[in-house]
Amino acid sequence: MDSPYTPGPGSAHRMDMDAEGSSLLEDSPGDSDRGADGEVSSPSSGFKGRFPSIPSGQDSDSSRRRFHLSYDSPDIPAPGDQPTKFEFEVGDFFLFGCPLSLILIMRQLIAGSDKKVCPAQPACTQVYNMFHPTDPLAARLEPLIQDQFSHIAPVSVSRYHKFPLGDGSTNLLVDAVQSHPSLFMSTLPLQAEERRPSEASVSSQTSQSSGQGDAIHYLASVTNRWWGAKRIDYALYCPEALTAFPSMTLPYLFHASYWESADVIAFILRQVVRVENVSIHIGDGKEMALFSPTQPRERWLKRRTAVKIKNMTANHRAADIVTLQNTGQSLTARFMYGPLDMVALTGEKVDVYIMLKPPAGEWVHFDTALTNNHGRINYAVPKDRLLGCGIYPVKMIVRGDHTSADSFLTVILPKTECVVFSIDGSFTASVSIMGKDPKVRAGAVDVVRHWQELGYLIVYVTGRPDMQKHQVVSWLAQHNFPHGVVSFCDGLSHDPLRQKANYLRNLVQEVEIVVHAAYGSVKDIPVYTSLGLDSSRLFIVGRPNKKNQNQAQFINEGYAVHLSHLLHQPASQPAKGGAYMVLHKGCFGLPGQAKGMIRPMAGRQATISPGSAQAAPSSQ
Repeated sequence: MDSPYTPGPGSAHRMDMDAEGSSLLEDSPGDSDRGADGEVSSPSSGFKGRFPSIPSGQDSDSSRRRFHLSYDSPDIPAPGDQPTKFEFEVGDFFLFGCPLSLILIMRQLIAGSDKKVCPAQPACTQVYNMFHPTDPLAARLEPLIQDQFSHIAPVSVSRYHKFPLGDGSTNLLVDAVQSHPSLFMSTLPLQAEERRPSEASVSSQTSQSSGQGDAIHYLASVTNRWWGAKRIDYALYCPEALTAFPSMTLPYLFHASYWESADVIAFILRQVVRVENVSIHIGDGKEMALFSPTQPRERWLKRRTAVKIKNMTANHRAADIVTLQNTGQSLTARFMYGPLDMVALTGEKVDVYIMLKPPAGEWVHFDTALTNNHGRINYAVPKDRLLGCGIYPVKMIVRGDHTSADSFLTVILPKTECVVFSIDGSFTASVSIMGKDPKVRAGAVDVVRHWQELGYLIVYVTGRPDMQKHQVVSWLAQHNFPHGVVSFCDGLSHDPLRQKANYLRNLVQEVEIVVHAAYGSVKDIPVYTSLGLDSSRLFIVGRPNKKNQNQAQFINEGYAVHLSHLLHQPASQPAKGGAYMVLHKGCFGLPGQAKGMIRPMAGRQATISPGSAQAAPSSQ
């Protein structure tokens, strides 16, 4: 991992986590002197340091006390200089296999201090020192700050596959001190040595308050010099098979595993995203509640349903619907179980919920419908309950097991402008035959966000079957794509391009949508030209040939260059339709994630209730 300091020209670029950890700490006392007699460099780390030469006949220990390191880079502060500071405040600081405590001990040895000095507090709110217990390079930090923690084991990070939301154990410093009262109270410093008390003060003291007062005083002394309000050392799970590996190979294995460990990622998310302690109020102060079905679970209407879907995973999906205001509003969904839709849910109850006044409204139970013989539902909103302009989240809950299908009902005004993106043609940069998620093209998210900021409705089209909706929407959410309408093929199709064209043609003719621009691959050119789209607003990813070079604008230098050109083109202008009245700027939410539904619209203010923990800001 790179250092938080940005090296200048000619300086070293490679610094380990130990350098990164020490950069957040203030220089220890006595580091203002620098030796400048000799110089030695380390080719492995790109570090240069000066070592003072030892005169003949002089004791090496006394010379070691005058030994200090210095950096040649003008951007890295030398000891004794004013430390470089970030232009922002650091909140949570995570260390992965970092020997920072060894560096701090070495500082004391170099300074020649015989007594233990508590290291200075870093310029951040909380430090998390994560390591594998068998890592030869890792070291604990807590015993260096407080001796008693050498007898307390580090916090064990729970396994993600067993406890995805944590095992419920506390990691607060106060709980750790209170759970070991004998360990801490046995070393309580005596305060009577500071001043000889008078006879009046001695007579006023009581034996009942002495023990409680000492405990509070000692707890305050520990928390004042601690690096945050939580524990610092966290031990990760280490397979026993790794103990048979040579110790010289373990650091490479451990340091590579931090970036691939689901345990590490889940732990970081639990510390940074404190959703359980946040109350969100929008507009008039009304608190936003998470979705919970109002109808309890019931027995299946058909006895054989429980046998058919036993040990099968639900793969329900509902289509995103776009309709005009004051016209019929219908919802469609399909409820299937098992891989490749092995079992259809037939003749069972499904509850239809729609969120009114999004994104902070309440979920309203509209009706209960029955699935047909193919597991489908076609529900028409009653005329007396037709919805106005807006994007409404829809949930369809199976009454028997409370599995669900999610979609959006978009009600727009005529002549609403949109920008169409072909997911596989314009976003993906790789194709995996092993089922792995494809890579996203660099800058693709920025281009989509650019059009969303201008007020256009975003429409995603793909030739994939609707049974892959969960995978595709999750992929869009993981890469932070702006929210939009997503269209899939109805089942497996031999001609997905025709289904794309029919869907877009229906939007233009029935919903009166105006396609302002479109993105895709060479295969999508006939689809977009059938809509009468001008070649200046048709953007194709790839290189042109003689046949189609005049049919579209080709993006062959990447999305970053295209976005810079797009800012100066006449086509890049704010939308003229009614999308501004409907759209809220947001991104796709991951499955089971509620924050996508509580994103405030323009003109409303989201506030955190007093006393609640602060949540990390979501990236836009």
